[in-house]
Amino acid sequence: MDGTLVSFKTHRIPQSTIDAIVQAKMQGIKIYISTGRPFPLINNIDGIKHLVDGYITANGAYCFVGNKVISCQPIPDEDVRTVIRWADEKDFACMVVGEKDLAMYRNNACADRIFRQMLDVHNLQTDVPIEPVLRQRILQLTPVIPKDEEERLMPLLQGCESSRWYPDFADITAKNVNKGNGLLAIAAHQGIKAEETMALGDGGNDMSIIKQAGIGVAMGNANEALKAVADYVTEPVDENGVYHALKRWVFMPR
Repeated sequence: MDGTLVSFKTHRIPQSTIDAIVQAKMQGIKIYISTGRPFPLINNIDGIKHLVDGYITANGAYCFVGNKVISCQPIPDEDVRTVIRWADEKDFACMVVGEKDLAMYRNNACADRIFRQMLDVHNLQTDVPIEPVLRQRILQLTPVIPKDEEERLMPLLQGCESSRWYPDFADITAKNVNKGNGLLAIAAHQGIKAEETMALGDGGNDMSIIKQAGIGVAMGNANEALKAVADYVTEPVDENGVYHALKRWVFMPR
């Protein structure tokens, strides 16, 4: 979503992207959001929200269509406690995403810069107490730590994996939870073959879905590793990338 649908520069969906998605919808294409954000923080897709058929959220940990939950895969409690303990010991901020609520644990200036300024998440409340959230099933943990700190933390989490779509933080989910498996869950529920799907992405957490989709498209602003596994590289988000990809793969006469 961020960097694919939504510009990091304007925090808006380019009009060309909206127009292309409207046209795809008119041709019978189903539209799904796939994002590292938990659903309460999806605050920037108003231009196409009415066109969305379903969601893969929290990097695949929580997938749903309408009111129907397709997949909900929590992190083991022991691993949640380990990350919270590390946040206390190493003094870093960590977003804790529960099944119903979320909290920013040990919020600091770095977390505020990333989520409020860079990602424009103004509805993120930083004064939510952590205890009620920890009584829920935890779907994702987002520690604000550099890559080397992540590499020291992850061996301690036996039931988890991580992905990173921005240099300053990691998204931790349960093992085998990723956008690619989220796509398979949604597709199976909707009666869609995996080879009939198309996915667009720009970050490290898009690697699994780009590989899994029938057509995997990397944005022009994607990292080089993602471009290497994509079937096609389109223009950057701010240069009508989604429009050009859909023009090539959806609108072009066969």
